[in-house]
Amino acid sequence: MESLFGFVKKLVEGFEKESLDYAFTGALATSFYGVPRTTADVDVMVVVSTKDAKTKLVSALRFAGLQVDEKRIEDASTSGYKIATFRCKTLPYTVDVILSDSIRKKLGDIAGLTTYLQLAEDLILAKLRMIKVTVPPERAIKDEEDVRAILRFTNVDKTEIEKQAKKDGTLEIWKNFSDS
Repeated sequence: MESLFGFVKKLVEGFEKESLDYAFTGALATSFYGVPRTTADVDVMVVVSTKDAKTKLVSALRFAGLQVDEKRIEDASTSGYKIATFRCKTLPYTVDVILSDSIRKKLGDIAGLTTYLQLAEDLILAKLRMIKVTVPPERAIKDEEDVRAILRFTNVDKTEIEKQAKKDGTLEIWKNFSDS
């Protein structure tokens, strides 16, 4: 069976083939910035601000072996969540595609694969927002561990995070981590 690494490589090849602006987030990015961990789903942000980008996204996802329902992308683009989930046809993996107008990213290396990753500061801010809305709070433990690991192993701009956390309404949550 193909590994998660092989699956991610096919995604990268599809995104590059279609010249899409993308960055991995979630467990893959957390593993890069913090502590490696296993996952059965891949989270990726993709800029889809034009109709052409949606067509290219469909092509890239199909190239990677995903079952793609174009309506799911359209529904996600008009929803407040902007997330569409797709299953691989032959492997036990899913991809959460987060539709975005722009991405702040950096080039990084995951298991020898050079690819784009969401900036650590933005990843932490996303995790803070998830912690805020997770019910019951005990279910947010993995996100809390991820934030601690990123802060332990990656130099981040804490002032930038604090400013945005204030805007996001997650400043009190951030204060639990900011002394890490």
